[in-house]
Amino acid sequence: MTVDVQPEPETYEQKARQPWAGWDKLIRVGGVTVAVVAALVTGLLEIFLSTLRAGDVVSIWRGDAIGSGGGPLLWLSVPLSMLFNWAIAWFAVSTTRRRWSLAPPWGLWTLLMLFAAGVRSDEGDYLLGGENWVALVTILAGSLTYAVYSYRLILKRTLP
Repeated sequence: MTVDVQPEPETYEQKARQPWAGWDKLIRVGGVTVAVVAALVTGLLEIFLSTLRAGDVVSIWRGDAIGSGGGPLLWLSVPLSMLFNWAIAWFAVSTTRRRWSLAPPWGLWTLLMLFAAGVRSDEGDYLLGGENWVALVTILAGSLTYAVYSYRLILKRTLP
């Protein structure tokens, strides 16, 4: 009696390599760094856009500065601050998988806004004046966005 012996099929599976232990720390540092830089860039953009007026749409194309046109203030920086700050908070927390990573961009953004509202230029002007309601609402809405995101993290008890 003959028995047909089939050769075992070849498998090309390799033992899985263990990932480098430093990736986690590198990703956390990189995520927080990107979030902080994004908070700085978007904060400066919001400061510049807080003086945007309806007449600036035409005057900017002629090379004039933002705020030199006439008309009412456009509140574009208010929804942008809410949108950008929510996105930065989400990015920081979901990249690093740590709740504390929300604090550095929030702190930098808040300090930037307080600095812009409290420091005078050589001519005696404020970057964000008290008569500019858009700038004041931008500071309030942007900071509240970070606070609401943080509060939702506390209530959820799980990371996104």
